[in-house]
Formats: sequence, C-alpha cells, structure tokens
Amino acid sequence: MLKSGTFISDRYEILERVGSGGMADVYKAKCHKLNRFVAIKVLKQDYSEDKSFVAKFKNEAQSAAGLSHPNIVNVYDVGEDNGLYYIVMELIEGITLKQYIERKGRLTIKESVSIAIQVAQGIEAAHNNHIIHRDIKPQNIIISKEGKVKVTDFGIARATTANTNTINSNAVGSVHYISPEQARGGYIDEKSDIYSLGITLFEMLAGRVPFEGDSTVTIALQHIQNDIPNLKALVPDIPISVEKIVYKCTQKKADRRYLKINSLIADLKRSLVTPDEDFVVLSTVGNDGTTIVISDDEISTIKKASALTDDDIDTIQSGDTNDELSKTQILENENDDIDAVNPKFDKIIAVGSIAVGIIILIFLIVLVSKIMKNFGINTSMNNSVTVKTEETLDDMHTYVPNVIGLTENEAMEKLNENGLGVAYEYDFDETIEKGLVCKQSELADTVVEKHIQVVITLSKGPEVHDMIDVVGQDLTTAMQKLEALELNVTVEYDFSPSEVNKVIAQSKSTRVDVRKGDEVTITCSRGPEYKATTTVPSLVGAKQKDVSGKLSGAGLKLGKVIEVYSDTVKKDRVIAQLAKSGSQQPLGSSVDIVVSLGKKEIPTETETQEQTETQQESQSDQNWGEQPSDQNWGEQPSDQNWGEQTTPPNQGEQPSDPNQQDQQNQQNQQNQQNQGWPQGNWPQQGNWPH
Repeated sequence: MLKSGTFISDRYEILERVGSGGMADVYKAKCHKLNRFVAIKVLKQDYSEDKSFVAKFKNEAQSAAGLSHPNIVNVYDVGEDNGLYYIVMELIEGITLKQYIERKGRLTIKESVSIAIQVAQGIEAAHNNHIIHRDIKPQNIIISKEGKVKVTDFGIARATTANTNTINSNAVGSVHYISPEQARGGYIDEKSDIYSLGITLFEMLAGRVPFEGDSTVTIALQHIQNDIPNLKALVPDIPISVEKIVYKCTQKKADRRYLKINSLIADLKRSLVTPDEDFVVLSTVGNDGTTIVISDDEISTIKKASALTDDDIDTIQSGDTNDELSKTQILENENDDIDAVNPKFDKIIAVGSIAVGIIILIFLIVLVSKIMKNFGINTSMNNSVTVKTEETLDDMHTYVPNVIGLTENEAMEKLNENGLGVAYEYDFDETIEKGLVCKQSELADTVVEKHIQVVITLSKGPEVHDMIDVVGQDLTTAMQKLEALELNVTVEYDFSPSEVNKVIAQSKSTRVDVRKGDEVTITCSRGPEYKATTTVPSLVGAKQKDVSGKLSGAGLKLGKVIEVYSDTVKKDRVIAQLAKSGSQQPLGSSVDIVVSLGKKEIPTETETQEQTETQQESQSDQNWGEQPSDQNWGEQPSDQNWGEQTTPPNQGEQPSDPNQQDQQNQQNQQNQQNQGWPQGNWPQQGNWPH
C-alpha cells in the first residue's frame, strides 16, 4: 500500500486510499500539474510482475481511455513508474448504486427508470466503440452528489472486434448479475450487458436481487435455468411497460432480448411518459420449450468460473473523513477467467426440452383423466372438457390471496375464505396508509397447505422523528446520526473560519419533524478562504488620468477620489494614497486617492470691498422690500424727529406691556448694530408713516 505523500511520476501526490479490489488499490491523489484531485488505480505489487495481470490491467485502461461520455467515469492518464502500473481517473463525489439501494430499501419506479436510462446511455457509448462492459452491476455504478449517474470499472471489458467466443482470456462479472451465456462460457456480445442491466433494474425496483443461493454455482445455474421472480408480486404498483422491459432484458436466450441498447433506451423513456401503455414488444417463444438441461461438462465450467469470483464484492475502506470528498467511492472489481466452453450446449437444450415436454404431456393426460373420472365425466375424446387451474389442487392445498392494501378485517375474511389462518404484526411504512396491510408472509398466488397462518403486517404509517441539531459536529458523527434516522443526506461545502469538515449549517431546523427518506442538506467547512494578494503600486505624484491604468495592471481598481487644494502639488496630481505603496492587498480590492486642485486663488482688496458692498445692498433690499407708493420717504413728517431714525418697516407690532416694550427696543438696537443701521430712538408703531 502506498503511503500518503508518495509521488507517482513526479506529478501525482497520493493522499489516501479510498478503495481496494481484487488486484488493484484505488487512491485519492492530487495532480500538481493541473492542480486537481483525481483517483488513481494502482496495480498491487504482488501482481505487477505477472505479465497476464499487467496485460489485463492495461486492457482496462485501453478500453476506458477511448470513451468520453457524461455517464462514464473519465480516464485521464495511464502509465508506469518504476514497476508501478497505474490508471488516472476522474474522482467522483458520491456513493454507489448498491449503497443507495441498501439505504432506501427499494427505489421508486420513476427513480429506477431514470437511473437505468443514464446507465444505458453510458453502455451505449461503449457499445458504439465496440466495447462490452461485461460487469454491469450496482457496485460499478456511481451516483454523484449532483445526481449524475456514471458507469465505472471496465476491468474485464475488451473490444468486440476480438475473438469473443474464445474463452481463454475471458472473464466473468459478479454472479448475481451474470448473463446465462457468461455463466456457461458462451458467446458474449452487447446483449450480455443488456441482461445485466435488466437484473440491476430488477434490484432497484424490488430492493433485492432475483436469484439467491448458498454458493455462486447455485446462483449461476438459476440464471441459466430459471425465469426471474414475478415482479408484479413484489411490486404491485409496477406499470405493465416497466414490468415488460425488465422481462425482455432478462430473457435466457440472447436473441429474445433487446438486440441493441438504443431500443431499450427508447422504451425506458417512453415508459416515463406513458407507463401504463402496453407498448413493449416481446419476442415470440419458439417450440423448443423453456426447460433447460445442463450437461456435466457445463456444470464443471460454471463451477470453475464461480469459484474464481465468489461473491465478487469490492472491499471499500471507510478511511478518514477529513476531506470534502470523503464519501467518494471509486469501486473496482477484477474477475478471473473461465476455462472452457461446450459448443454442443444448444443441441443438448433442444433434446432435453423435447424429452421433458413429452413427460409433462403424459403427466397432464393422466392427471386430467383422474379428475374427470372422480367427477363422473366421460373421458371420451368426443366430449369437450375444460379444466381450470384450481381443479388441480387437492383438498389439502390452496392459493394465497393478495391482501396488500386491505384493512385488517378485509384481509382476514379473504384469507379465511381460502382456508388460511391469520397472525398480525405492525410496522412503519412510508407508502401504505396506517391500518392497511403493507406486507404478507406468503407471496400472492403461491400454493400452500391449508390452515397455515399467514402473517400480515399492518402499517403504522410513516415513522416520524424530531430533527436533530448537528451544527458544530464533525462530518462523520453528523452523517452517522442523520443516517440513523434514515434520511437522505447531501453534503455541501463552503469556506468558513471553522475547522475543516465541521458542520456549519443544516437545511432543516430542529423545530420540524422528519421521516424516512426525507432530504437533508448539511454544509461543512472548507476552512478559511484563501485570497490571492497583490502589491500596491506607488501613485503619489502621478497624474489622475494615469492612476486607473496603474492599478489595473496590479489587479486593483480605483476607489474614492478626494480633491483638496495644495500650494505645493500641481493640479490633477496625486497627493496621497490610502493603501500604502508596496503593501499587500487582496486582488480586485479598491484603492482610494487624494488629488490636488492646485493653489486656492485669494481675491484682491478692491474685489473684497466690491463684494462686501454687493452683499450689503442685497441685505438692504431683503429687509426693506418695496416702499409704500403713497409716501414720499424723501420728505420726513413734521412731527417726527428724523435725526432719530425710525425702525424699519415690517418690524411688527409693538408690545403693549412696558417691560416687553423695553426688551423690544433693546432688540431693535441690537439689530441695528448687526445690520449696520444708525443708532437712535425709534418712534412707536403709532408714529410710523402711513
């Protein structure tokens, strides 16, 4: 295992290991040449000297490097450094589809179909480049935090232009998703990927894989011999179009599946628009029957292949979550070879099918004859006899009715009618209304012994919790607490003075209730934001018109311009700058400057006197206004001593109180002094000229 800080090819710095597979480890690394984070798959040292492993490892790189599509993990580089073979890939922040299914139980129909479309589009890009993936499964499908679906791990893919019916260098994918032709070492083409995608779609819809077993051999044989379980029984609300799409993808004979994946994509998209329309065209079943007989040689081949790929599940390190990409999952899965193939397989199937068909026919004839005899019906071929399926059941067996969605009493009545007992359990359910049956222990339409108890689970409705507060907690602790509430958590990042990976915000407050599957977004700290700085240029003495150019060249901009008079600095020259020259300032910040208006002009003595007289005349006009037209102010009244000038007009009424009158006279005298009026005794208001 590579240590943190190790450099590969003097370019890629290893940060941490994020995954481990059959023959390679996956690391998060930093490319110092392009300054970005990447994922590097490094061949394990134990295998780097094995030419076959090295060739297989290079084959993955060659297969994936030529692909460029939004639904495929990009491969950036491939190389070798002192015996260390590596592939540089796109680093995806997200989780695998397998983890997503395990978290949600089963996906909604719309979500399942939408994911299948994106996966199919990625596969289509590979098929257009003559590449078969050969290992389509939820572990090799990554869902990014933005909801983008990407196919990864072309570890066992190889160009279809090679001799694909030669098994010597072939490889097998995870046995739960393997196509029948892969399991028995047959010819592999694009339809093998379509089969595996159909199994993946089944798992998304049902929340489980179609075939389980004690060993990989058992599971592989089921892929060859058995039809997939009735999806309608597992997902009662599945539309007929989606059910038929899954059924067509998972046909045992490759030529009965979708022949090209673009046809599958078209049907998937149509099912989103008209889900209940019966538009999927299924291939006509031939006369060779459906039962398949496996030869001893083929079973031997399956055992060899399965032994090399037991479980085939990647081991992923949880690692330290001290990085914003801590939930990044780069899964890889390497698988070994099948040793042999039996080219006589199709002939064996045909012969075996005919034999089994004859046996079944004889059995049915005997069974029908006995039934007709018991009911006193003439067995003559001249009589028309219709035998219903139910009539083949004896008195000890019965069919299990479907009671999902019924009330407790309705379910009990229906089960009792079929001779079955009832037991009750209670559980939370996100989709079934409280009080209705959400589960039953025996699948509908299966044959069971009469009088057994069928356990039905009554819904308690959605489970509701109080939202918890995770602000201030580290990302790992917060995720554990939120996932314990079965919430769908999205992690975002933002700059903050808080410690890296500390939760600084959450989308839901503690005052709200949350249910299983609710979306919650938490924001974690990236740490303090780093801002690039620049050196402030010297601006003092520069012309104002040149300042903007100088600042722009330094990555700064002009701020406020303050203008002042100066006896020493010429007009329009910079006197001072408020950001010191030579100091460091953030890029894009503003710099304020002080600019000279030049010397302030001082008026001469004559100009000052003329200005004062002009101001006095203006003041006099404002105080006197227009003089009365019926009074010649050039002639003074005989009873008035005009040596003592009167108060100006508009002075207002004189107060009647003597004290107030004295105060008013004093105020008038003060006004005279202020306004340059001659001082004297002013007549009372009654003596003013009219």
